[in-house]
Amino acid sequence: MATPAVNSVPLCVDLDGTLTRTDLLFEAFFVLFKQNPFAIFLCIGWLLHGRAYLKEQIARRVTIDVGVLPYNTELVAYLRDEHSSGRHLYLCTATNQRLATQIAAHFGLFTGVLASTEDRNLFGRSKAQALVDQFGDGGFDYCGDAMADVPVWRQSRRAIVVGDKHIAAAARKVNAAIIFFEQKRRLLPLVLKEMRVHQWVKNVLVFVPLLTAHRFDLPSIVAVCLAFLSFSLCASSVYLLNDMLDLDADRRHARKRNRPFASGKLPLSFGAVLTVLLLAASVGIGVLLPWRFGAVLAAYFVATLAYSFALKRMALIDVFALACLYTVRVIAGGAANGITLSYWLILFCVPIFLSLAMVKRYVELDAILRDGKVEAAGRGYITQDLSILRSFGTSSAYLAVLVLALYLNSPELKQLYRHPPALWAVFALTLYWVSRIWMFAFRGKMHDDPIVFAFKDRVSVGVIGLCGLCMLFAI
Repeated sequence: MATPAVNSVPLCVDLDGTLTRTDLLFEAFFVLFKQNPFAIFLCIGWLLHGRAYLKEQIARRVTIDVGVLPYNTELVAYLRDEHSSGRHLYLCTATNQRLATQIAAHFGLFTGVLASTEDRNLFGRSKAQALVDQFGDGGFDYCGDAMADVPVWRQSRRAIVVGDKHIAAAARKVNAAIIFFEQKRRLLPLVLKEMRVHQWVKNVLVFVPLLTAHRFDLPSIVAVCLAFLSFSLCASSVYLLNDMLDLDADRRHARKRNRPFASGKLPLSFGAVLTVLLLAASVGIGVLLPWRFGAVLAAYFVATLAYSFALKRMALIDVFALACLYTVRVIAGGAANGITLSYWLILFCVPIFLSLAMVKRYVELDAILRDGKVEAAGRGYITQDLSILRSFGTSSAYLAVLVLALYLNSPELKQLYRHPPALWAVFALTLYWVSRIWMFAFRGKMHDDPIVFAFKDRVSVGVIGLCGLCMLFAI
């Protein structure tokens, strides 16, 4: 019996994790969840009718820009070559028919689409049977990426594998004819990057009440360290959720498109599980601290959710929300040790953090302007707002410095410090630092998060160190 020519054998290509580096079910779910957080309860009900029904109901309610999805460029190039040689390509996926058809139309390479419908989930053995019914046993080549594709590879003429060596080994057990597109993924570095561990430096703010109250005993230090860890894990869970909700906007951003979720390097399914685990760990640590800390942590989590879902798209409200989230960290540090915060500290924190939040927005808009764009995707700003942000931001910075000057002349100061005049150096250093921060922002040299920048910049670290020495001397 003659062996069929390569070009006469159709090539069937999987979508999730193969043609695209992401999973369309999770992509669509997070779009729906962003539109309406309460839709998660609808999803639970739909899932009771089966996975296919769930996919259909979500697909009916969302719109995904398939043009910005992260595709496997090496595989796409291979498919274009096969198509150019006259070979028929079919998109065969467990993704819902509505979304699969959009992606097939985007590429213009596929002769047909086989996908999940409301009453059929084209996955695993079901997909294998559908392909055998249409093309015959061994009458097609199949390109996939997961263990669920093993039954399909068993029925195919040739197995084309996208993934790691373990998947390739599983494919070889059922099909000796294999083409391998290796996808190497170092999970730990990707997880740490997505958790934004470098952003944990912002949670150093929980130590501020301990320093201003001069509480340096071991139990207080242990408590605030636990508060730092709890806040950091909670913040990371929110970072993950925020990135999964912001996929479309991130993929349109010059730098954010490289984030693990946006680029497809880290699976969204993994991200959903990790988000829950991080939040659970945060709560577990928070239980060891006074209930007031738990209340502040809960308020922080709710506020960050509100920021992620709505507030960050509202001009000005977003920077006030960011300032509050910074201030909440200071309040949490006090709650962890039962320290009552002075009004002076709160009055200083709010304007200084408002200024830093405006620096963050100013830098983002400035980068957009340099790229020749007009507005920030997913934000409420246009590049014409740069001047007003600069004005508001610098005013807030100098207002904070003014509050500090008034505090240095207050009666309360003498109750805490034996040498109050030494603190005037803190006033001068703070005035210099906020001026320098804004000057760097004007010059385009600022990291998009000024607090992270402060702990990376040598001059800023020096200023912080000198302020600490002045406070110790004043005590």
